[in-house]
Amino acid sequence: MQAIADRGITHHCNRPYAKLLLEVQAIGSASRKGGYTKMGKGRLEAFSDGVIAILITIMVLELKVPHQADLAALRPLVPVFLSYVLSFIYLGIYWNNHHHLLQATRHVNGNVLWANLHLLFWLSLIPFVTAWTGENHFAAWPVALYGTVLLLAAIAYFILTRVLISYHGKDSTLAIALGRDFKGKVSVVIYAAAILLSFVNSLFAFMLYVLVAIVWLIPDRRIEKILTS
Repeated sequence: MQAIADRGITHHCNRPYAKLLLEVQAIGSASRKGGYTKMGKGRLEAFSDGVIAILITIMVLELKVPHQADLAALRPLVPVFLSYVLSFIYLGIYWNNHHHLLQATRHVNGNVLWANLHLLFWLSLIPFVTAWTGENHFAAWPVALYGTVLLLAAIAYFILTRVLISYHGKDSTLAIALGRDFKGKVSVVIYAAAILLSFVNSLFAFMLYVLVAIVWLIPDRRIEKILTS
């Protein structure tokens, strides 16, 4: 029966569906023999880069140009600008770390794609909390929500690293490079403390977010050292 079907497909190979059936058979045969290639990381990396670039663009559009031509007109924009600078730095940190993370990654799967989307979801909320915090001059609830988004983004990034390690193995280059991720765990603790502190002293809580950003601005060369060794 298979031979008859093959002859039938070959006989009608000018039909589009016949060519498609042959391709499906070839893919199935390659998959059974173990010759089907794993999912590459290129599209995931390009998509993530594009999303982060768009988020930065959205944030800068929140900086409204004043109608007056003197320096006094810029004074109301100071809180908005400061919150923008911090959020720009955070997005830059995530882009940098994400880039290094994928440099140590060989392949991805469906779980990695969803974990990456989970991270991008929380990062996509940064422009909103940035604008709300700046427009309300670092009031308690905006600062608390700002920290909540940072906290959940940090947790999402941690989940992404665990999913990648699970896929590549505990003895992989990625697992060795990340180690125990002490800095990431400390950051989560500081975020949680700052969220609670927002209702006592919101400016001090915001400074704790600045502190975490400064800590992450210090180059983390764990992955670079492993890849170049």
